[in-house]
Amino acid sequence: MSENASQKSGFVTLIGRPNVGKSTLMNRLIGQKIAITSNKPQTTRNRIQTVLTTDQGQIVFLDTPGIHKAKNKLGNYMVNVAEKTMDEVDVILWLVEPTNFIGAGERHIIEQLKKTKTPVILVINKIDTVKKEAILEFIDTYRKELDFQEIVPVSALKGSGTDDLIQCIFKYLPYGPAFYDEDTITDQPMRQIVAELIREKALRLLEDEIPHGIAVSIESMKENGNICHIEATIVCERESHKGIIIGKGGAMLKKIGSQARPEIEDMLEMQVNLKLWVKVKKDWRDSDFLMKNFGYNPKDISVNP
Repeated sequence: MSENASQKSGFVTLIGRPNVGKSTLMNRLIGQKIAITSNKPQTTRNRIQTVLTTDQGQIVFLDTPGIHKAKNKLGNYMVNVAEKTMDEVDVILWLVEPTNFIGAGERHIIEQLKKTKTPVILVINKIDTVKKEAILEFIDTYRKELDFQEIVPVSALKGSGTDDLIQCIFKYLPYGPAFYDEDTITDQPMRQIVAELIREKALRLLEDEIPHGIAVSIESMKENGNICHIEATIVCERESHKGIIIGKGGAMLKKIGSQARPEIEDMLEMQVNLKLWVKVKKDWRDSDFLMKNFGYNPKDISVNP
């Protein structure tokens, strides 16, 4: 990207209750899959930083964990990350579902947003699931709650409205040089993305059988010629979960590996030899040491690149 006085750059955070489609929207906006998606709430645990560079400038997106009522140390960490980020960015995107009902979770977010001076763009997601004429009602419902800079209806899944959203974001970004090279897409280490891809497949395949109390640790990742050898451990909280993750004769673990491998190969652009193990670490979500071990560091929540 050429540097000139007319280009803008800044940080934009995506906030919202769990499962409103923040990760799907971010993946759509940058045109690549970085954040994992699943139909389980609170899939995103860390603040994922991704970069969109266009002729107008550069947007650095922060996909935060959903704001929810915390039940353990990991939950507290996730909420703190989301709420702290709001005052450190140039624009806040608040994602909501297309509905006239504003529940307790949304009310909590509205109270947080009232305290910030950062411009807020309301994004009504999943408009592909409702009739067009109903969207105006939803806009009207939310408009009464807060003075939004803009209200943009989108479908993150189908991609409709996302170009308009990017134009809206640029309106509120300051002029300035880019933070990253134009070919940068994320600040996440490759190992972290590989771990997240494996966790996504596990969450999707296990559906309701296992709560989302699983983490993935990459034990080793070594390139040998045109093959990348990856050894990873799926960590769960109970012995009973371990059996479900492994499956009869190792069938489930094999399925997780075979679904994760093609996506990892696409990302690394090389053949992958993936070996998976399963370990039990009781109550890891309440252990500071284990949380740090899996990459969730409570101190590491500032926005700077």
